[in-house]
Amino acid sequence: MENSHETTNEELARMIAEGFHGVDKRFDGIDKRFDQVEERLEHIEKFLLEDHRRRIEKLEQRMQKLEDLLALQ
Repeated sequence: MENSHETTNEELARMIAEGFHGVDKRFDGIDKRFDQVEERLEHIEKFLLEDHRRRIEKLEQRMQKLEDLLALQ
């Protein structure tokens, strides 16, 4: 038995709308996860920059000691 019913624009619009039902909640979840990832990356970036700053300062101190020692000779 063949269905001869043609889908109207209103029915099609309703089907499409039903297909998007709940998508906004899923995007909210994705946004929250991206915010968490961004926060973690910022933390890592700050840690690395602070670590590099400390290491450079130590190297500068050591270089100054070497320059002072070489200047005495």
